[in-house]
Amino acid sequence: MGVLSVLLGLPLAPVRVVIKVGELIQQQVEEELYHPASARRDLEQIEDERRRGELSGDEEARLQQQVLDRMTEEADEKER
Repeated sequence: MGVLSVLLGLPLAPVRVVIKVGELIQQQVEEELYHPASARRDLEQIEDERRRGELSGDEEARLQQQVLDRMTEEADEKER
């Protein structure tokens, strides 16, 4: 039965590889998105844009809150 399962499963092998690669990409993106250094870069960029006058105070606060929400969302997911 093992040989038969392997033979019948061969046509699905490329699909399994694509799924696995997709999962690895998703994992890498999530690690980068939720990494503290990424949040720090985002906050520094927001601050720089505010200093250059590209953002209003309200926009700056909203963007900072989005970064903080992203970080707390990730922390909540890890606790589950």
